[in-house]
Amino acid sequence: MSKFKINGGLKLSGSITPQGAKNEALQVICACLLTDKKISIENVPDIHDVNKLIEILKQSGVKVENPVKGTFTFQADKINHDYFQSEEYLNLGGKLRGSVMIMGPLLARFGKIAIPHPGGDKIGRRRLDTHFDGLIQLGATLNISNEDSKYELIAPNGLKGKYILLDEASVTGTANIIMAASLAKGNTTLFNAACEPYIVQLCKLLNQMGAKITGIGSNLLYIEGVKNLHEAKHRLLADMIEIGSFIGMAAMTGSEITIKDVNIEELGIIPQTFKRMGIQIIQKENDLLIPRQENYTLETFFDDSILTISDAPWPGFTPDLISIILVVATQANGSVLIHQKMFESRLFFVDKLIDMGAKIILCDPHRATVIGMNKESNLRGIQMSSPDIRAGVALLIAALSAKGTSIIENIHQIDRGYEAIDERLRKLGADIERIP
Repeated sequence: MSKFKINGGLKLSGSITPQGAKNEALQVICACLLTDKKISIENVPDIHDVNKLIEILKQSGVKVENPVKGTFTFQADKINHDYFQSEEYLNLGGKLRGSVMIMGPLLARFGKIAIPHPGGDKIGRRRLDTHFDGLIQLGATLNISNEDSKYELIAPNGLKGKYILLDEASVTGTANIIMAASLAKGNTTLFNAACEPYIVQLCKLLNQMGAKITGIGSNLLYIEGVKNLHEAKHRLLADMIEIGSFIGMAAMTGSEITIKDVNIEELGIIPQTFKRMGIQIIQKENDLLIPRQENYTLETFFDDSILTISDAPWPGFTPDLISIILVVATQANGSVLIHQKMFESRLFFVDKLIDMGAKIILCDPHRATVIGMNKESNLRGIQMSSPDIRAGVALLIAALSAKGTSIIENIHQIDRGYEAIDERLRKLGADIERIP
């Protein structure tokens, strides 16, 4: 399995364009299953998780065209529904958590679907109850097969709209229920819905396809079911997790980097949170300039108590950037409490940062106190392994700033979410090599 070899301590410079949003891609590609008409999606990232989902669709009979890099056309006019009972599908889908979002579309369109127990990052318990509960309320019946490690949902009489109050604002759960409700009979009211930009984008695509969704951007959605959906075109947003990663990378390495075409209005409090870390961010039309800073100082609260940064459902700070914030804090001037509320295993990578020389106290599975070193003591290069996508990139950022050589193993995890990251970083001046 490939590794990254990084010689750290170099200043980077230049411009970088974030890829299309991974999490949005997984949702809108699944939405193509709602119709037999062509759906065209632009700015699709060439990453493992997205490619696996596209492969599942191909194997099920969906016609997939890729006329130019980043643009795909999907037409699900001849679905082989037996494929979703096959061992091949159960094995492939079980390696990709995003595969759970085929449930809503196929259940609504065909009245049945089976899915494997999903894979993805091992960052703590990520239950599917919200998905199942919402679909059951729409009229589905759930059967669980522990022997085959799969779930089956059937709705032989179709789905019917209903008032649904979600037990949590699950992003993928919200996406599944919205897609199913779009073809259900009658009206659905969805309260406590996730309102991330990716959900907004999904709703916009569905409305282009002929769905009738109002309340978009809020946690209260109204969905009037329709009989059929039609063709549409859609362009993915820039990936806000990549944008945050590049902001953190510029600060850690003391580099000047321009991040291009970022869809600033869709970033929520991400820029504000990095500014609280003392990082300068200059907006230039739709680009962000991160100027070179030798030091950055953490804010404190107004009563002079230690800064706390925690994740929360949108419009709170996204949990996918907690790992990046934590690693950036190791070289800040000041201390910060990082509180990862939503996943209980996402902070366990800090032992690798401690081995690199960071001053971190892991209080419990959800909280870590970081004592910034103000770049007075460099991190040192070590050999380590990437535990998940986001922690992997946080370790990569640490390695880029460290003194000496680092080896990062299990980079398949990084490749799952970041397109050709080594090639793109080399264009900024990074000394990074992919080795066997």
